[in-house]
Amino acid sequence: MFHIGWFLTGSQAQAWNLPWSGNIGRDWMRTDLYIDILRSMERACVDFVLLEDHTYVFDTYNQSMKVNLETATSTPRLDPVLMATVLSQATSKIGIVPTINTFAYHPYLAARMIGTLDQLSMGRAGWNMVTGSSDSAARNYGLDKMWEHDRRYDLGAEFIQAANALWDTWEDGAVVADLESGVFIDHTKVHHANFEGEFFSTRGPLNSGPAPQGRPVLAQAGNSPKGRSVGAAYADVIIAAEDSVENMKAFREDIRRRMVEAGRNPDDCKVLFIASPVVGIDDADVEAKILERRRRGAQLAEARLATMSAFSDLDFGQFPIDEPLDDRAWKTNGLQNMFKEFIAAGQGQTLREAGAWMVESYHNLGLTGTLDAVASRMKDIMDEVGGDGFLFASVITRKHVAELTDGLLPLLQRRGLIRSEYGSDQLRDNLRAF
Repeated sequence: MFHIGWFLTGSQAQAWNLPWSGNIGRDWMRTDLYIDILRSMERACVDFVLLEDHTYVFDTYNQSMKVNLETATSTPRLDPVLMATVLSQATSKIGIVPTINTFAYHPYLAARMIGTLDQLSMGRAGWNMVTGSSDSAARNYGLDKMWEHDRRYDLGAEFIQAANALWDTWEDGAVVADLESGVFIDHTKVHHANFEGEFFSTRGPLNSGPAPQGRPVLAQAGNSPKGRSVGAAYADVIIAAEDSVENMKAFREDIRRRMVEAGRNPDDCKVLFIASPVVGIDDADVEAKILERRRRGAQLAEARLATMSAFSDLDFGQFPIDEPLDDRAWKTNGLQNMFKEFIAAGQGQTLREAGAWMVESYHNLGLTGTLDAVASRMKDIMDEVGGDGFLFASVITRKHVAELTDGLLPLLQRRGLIRSEYGSDQLRDNLRAF
């Protein structure tokens, strides 16, 4: 068996001009859409949703916000922790994992927020640790620029250590609520953290009380060598983006090796690969969806270049959009793995073609076809990779969610490939069930 997670952007406004998007362009800030899709995912026994985040408006491409704002490429974005709080009250089983940027928070604030979310959800909370990548984002928080890539992961690792120290300030059984003795909390089971690091210090304890899972689930998506090491040392879920089964298998084996070196059981962390399935009722329906993705790729090619400019802090607007990428030694202080894949895929293509490819084919992994074909392909991939599952990622409409939650996932359940029910009320237990 393998796991299914779902990657949600921060507003779903990105679907505003898609067929079957309803009134998303008007209602993108309402909770109705999120509650509807989360309940659909919960009925299909999806393990968790990961709520993505950016804390700035993309303005690197042509040194302008124009393309980003006109296409709603990454703006607006609602705060993921506030979204997670609402969604935790509308669901009862599915895990909820908002993103925390470690350059934008102090560990005490983050640990208190995510610990509270774990309490409100009765043990279904996690947090997706990201280190940030954009100088534009850094300047929103009073910094001149983002730290160097590996240095950001040094800070991220210490952030995790500080948060864990704070969650550990409460021992099991600290809350006794003993009416006879009149004691609510056993003070001998609550301690100061007294964490002192290079980047952060925090005294503790958390005044919000103990989290049901002890430490909420940690997700991490750094795919660079430094990011992999941090994930292997601390994460419960690692999110990876690879373009072939061979690379997926190599990535998972590398993470498991690094976990052993870090003194951890490699089965305690699940590696989920980003995938964007396209399913149809029959071959004609599949072909229609392929043509629609191709049309949307042409429409949003420049918007994708604006996204890649933001993630890499390199202005692709300075190059001719209809000429091939040159063979320079491209470097970035931004998102390393995504940038590497973009540059590799763009060789021999124009920038416009490379941008369209990111809309049409990025993360698809050959998962385009009828329900039966896609389900079989998912099984074959996991058989070869060895596990542990997929994180679905695409622009969301209710129709698209229904195609997967009422079509593909039930078929996978009937084949015994994914869970048909939640085995636990807590997220970590469900992740470790297989």
